[in-house]
Amino acid sequence: MNRLDATFAKLAAAGRTALIPYVAAGDPSRDAMQPILRGLVAAGADVIELGVPFSDPMADGPVIQRASERALAQGVGLADVLAMVATFRATDTTTPIVLMGYANPIEAMGTERFVDRAAEAGVDGVLVVDYPPEEADAFAALLGKRGLAPIFLLAPTTPESRIAMVAKIARGYVYYVSLKGVTGASHLDTADVARKLGEIRRHVRLPIGVGFGIRDAASARAIAAHADAVVIGSRIIQEIESGSADGAAERAGAWLAGIRSALDARRERAA
Repeated sequence: MNRLDATFAKLAAAGRTALIPYVAAGDPSRDAMQPILRGLVAAGADVIELGVPFSDPMADGPVIQRASERALAQGVGLADVLAMVATFRATDTTTPIVLMGYANPIEAMGTERFVDRAAEAGVDGVLVVDYPPEEADAFAALLGKRGLAPIFLLAPTTPESRIAMVAKIARGYVYYVSLKGVTGASHLDTADVARKLGEIRRHVRLPIGVGFGIRDAASARAIAAHADAVVIGSRIIQEIESGSADGAAERAGAWLAGIRSALDARRERAA
């Protein structure tokens, strides 16, 4: 069983919401990456989304763009990201890792070569922002053959026809973008999210993670009342960039632990 499926099944049985932090691979430094990944797991991360640095993002706000630029300045590319995952797997064989990024680095490596190397490194899922579901059948099939989950974004503007299309080829979970805009935006409307998740669930049987605009315990708890997973990126990267690289893992972990506590407290009250 894919680590993603096993993790979500375990969380569902326990009535817990998955916590999925996003960090950019190689930010703030190559040496800081493993302590950050381990620190996030220790703080309560259930899945980690690891961003592949890219020079021309279309969905990332300024915070994640800065993180990607810092990594690119150190020469971090897709091969380096896969090596980071392999190193992480030497000490953690259970926490799922999802690569999130753009088509260009994958196309440059070659899709078949990328999928093979990702599977060998221990990647569990891949979310490519600019692979639309209408054109992703072949790529999704490649991932499926190696036991990796093709993960897709859905948005407030996604029509039901495309939701149904994603439902046919997605695996692991789907990622609902909670607002119109880029990562890090703050105009989160929980009622709108709840309405859209109801529409999505008419077609999608996979867990649904919600991201974009979740910046604190209150917004995380509000989303957790409706979603299977809470995804947080920009706010964690702000912790990472707020001080020295040596202390980045401690800062990110301490902040994420507060979100984990808030989610677990909500579950205990609901019980």
